[in-house]
Amino acid sequence: MTAALALPTRRVEEWKYSDLARALGDAGFGESSARVSVGKPPAGVEIFDLDEPNRPDWVKAHYGKLSNNAVSAVSLAKARGGIALRIPKGKVVEEVLSLDFSGEGHVRALLVLEEGAALTLSEAFDAGETRNAGLEIVLGPNARLDHVRLSPVSDMVQVEEISLTLARDAVYRGHFANFGAKLSRTELAIALNGEGAEAHLSGVSVLADHHADVTTQVSHAVGRTQSTQLFKKVVSGKAQAVYQGKVVVAHGANGSDSRQTAKALLLDGWAEADLKPELEIFADDVKCAHGAAVGDLDADSLFYLRARGIPEQEARHLLIHAFLEDALTDIANADLRETVRGAVSDALNRVSA
Repeated sequence: MTAALALPTRRVEEWKYSDLARALGDAGFGESSARVSVGKPPAGVEIFDLDEPNRPDWVKAHYGKLSNNAVSAVSLAKARGGIALRIPKGKVVEEVLSLDFSGEGHVRALLVLEEGAALTLSEAFDAGETRNAGLEIVLGPNARLDHVRLSPVSDMVQVEEISLTLARDAVYRGHFANFGAKLSRTELAIALNGEGAEAHLSGVSVLADHHADVTTQVSHAVGRTQSTQLFKKVVSGKAQAVYQGKVVVAHGANGSDSRQTAKALLLDGWAEADLKPELEIFADDVKCAHGAAVGDLDADSLFYLRARGIPEQEARHLLIHAFLEDALTDIANADLRETVRGAVSDALNRVSA
């Protein structure tokens, strides 16, 4: 019950579009622990079971240090069976590292990339259980991380907080494909702490009578840092898509460069999209922009395709694919990119069914 009482309600501004307390009910997330496993660890990746005593120094230095909200605090207190992973200095891992989340309840993971390390990370989720996951990522100087999270359709409540810190010249590229749940929430808290650090986020949601929330906060703590965000939503039935993106540029962080774009297509009269980009700028010499747009398919484009003999349903699919494509092309790994494209196509078939 303590966990349930600690969870945010819609009275909390950051949760006004996602009623977590109502979706979970009195039981909250419960007391169970979910599991996270690594499919065939690539050579050079060090793995530590967080249930084991005698934690190494790199785990002690970073685990549990980035959590900053009530939901993450609950998972940190109650999770068992989590893992920590480290990519040593200068190690470039060519194979994709896959994190697989399964089971019901709370779960934690830590990923540390030391100076000059590089990795592609793929997250996969079991859709059949309610889950509260926390992932902490630490990027050392000049580290590189490509991150793809694919969330299948679920009738459960699934929440993940991803917290990152980036040192000098580190680069993070994250892509988030979400196809909805009873309540789905991906929350990213990113701190650009070193000059030259970059965070590039993109994502797609294709929803039919489900909910998906992506909430981000990117902090430009120092100057000469860069962040971009591009999120596209396709919403049908009584589905709800949420994007809340906040960028904070600290005092003295001159030379910061930030762009946010969020767009949604509403395919039905009951569909809902809530897009809320925000900027808080405390420095003078910056380049920052943000924008949001919600609408239907362009009538002129649809007429153009129909006039050339393309059936209406096929024409609509072509336009929707084109709308989403620029949020998919930044996935660097070709296999992961095609996997996400396939999941998008399957979701669009459900939307139009």
